[in-house]
Amino acid sequence: MLPVHILREIPAETKKVAQAAFPKGNLVMALRDELGMMYSDEQFRDLFPERGQPAESPALLALVIVLQFVEGLTDRQAADAVRGRIDWKYALGLELSDPGFDYSILSEFRARLVAGGAEERLLTTLLTVFQARGLLKAGGRQRTDSTHVWAAIRQLNRLELVGESMRYVLSQLAQTAPDWLMTLAPADWYERYGRRFDSFHLPDSREKRHALAQQIGVDGYRLMAHAFTSEAPTPIRTAPCLEGLRQIWMQQYYVDASGTEPCVRMRDSDNLPPAERRICSPYDRDARYARHDEKEWVGYRTHLTESCDVEAPIHLITHVETVLAPTQDVEVCEPIHADLAQQGLKPKEHFVDAAYVSANLLVKAAHEDTIELIGPVTKLQDVSWQAREQTGYDLSQFQVDWDAKQVTCPNGQ
Repeated sequence: MLPVHILREIPAETKKVAQAAFPKGNLVMALRDELGMMYSDEQFRDLFPERGQPAESPALLALVIVLQFVEGLTDRQAADAVRGRIDWKYALGLELSDPGFDYSILSEFRARLVAGGAEERLLTTLLTVFQARGLLKAGGRQRTDSTHVWAAIRQLNRLELVGESMRYVLSQLAQTAPDWLMTLAPADWYERYGRRFDSFHLPDSREKRHALAQQIGVDGYRLMAHAFTSEAPTPIRTAPCLEGLRQIWMQQYYVDASGTEPCVRMRDSDNLPPAERRICSPYDRDARYARHDEKEWVGYRTHLTESCDVEAPIHLITHVETVLAPTQDVEVCEPIHADLAQQGLKPKEHFVDAAYVSANLLVKAAHEDTIELIGPVTKLQDVSWQAREQTGYDLSQFQVDWDAKQVTCPNGQ
């Protein structure tokens, strides 16, 4: 339940002490003086139930998260700053005697934002404030670049992946329908899936590891065969973890029906899905493998757009786009332009690097979006085996007559 909304004016004693301690002010106090409280509890009302224990002010927590990011603090350090720092009490409009809150509330609030699809409200509210104060405007210059984001998961080999997936699903179902699971799970499952799968606790020999992988596959098919029947409880049939198990088993196993009896087999390495589609962990099924230049990672890619007008006093983040790691940079330009236009921040000039540029995109941005997309146009590298091994005809050896729409091969045909 939301607390009763209180306009957080800075208490007189807090203002007096803060200004005495920081006669020239500092960044935290300047944020409050220039931008005000910025957030209101009403913005987050849909994230909280109507009944229950009163929550900490979400407007206050939102501003704490912003200050936390500015100073690069952990949750515990941010909660300590709320409790003990005069400049933070000034920015948050708190009495000097305010005891603050437990640091765990910050992660709970972020979880509410993500679960409610409201994480962008923190940025969009700031953008609105910046626009109202003339710090941001449409028709200027902006630039975009990307960075890799590691998923908060362990790197698993294939045996660890299927074993940990089975363990995770059983753990989830044990909380959802323990009685149903007890009637299904044989005794050896408790021993096999009782602890985390890692290489230290797996068999040493290749033969034993292969046998374990096959057994895990059989166990998974058995579990799904019972879970996806009409007799299974609805919370079991619709459990997201089971859908994840089904996808992982499709990628890692197949049922060989060539013999007298169907047999579960693990796929050979040359029969797996492409790396960009392969699930790497049951705990984050969207995390994907990617490689850029010499860097390899499993996770995501985030594209940050910022204003870069020469006459502007500061540069400000205007858009954040997080996508699956294998997503190519050129694929995100159109969504970025659309979102910036919706925010009333469509740039006149958009600076990007070569990975964001294509001929079609240059034309569309100029004629449909009225945005000048500016970036280096480089010759695409020929990655074919002919060019790599130089044992055949690569693209450079074909003559293209664009006007006649004809291509001539090296033999003149």
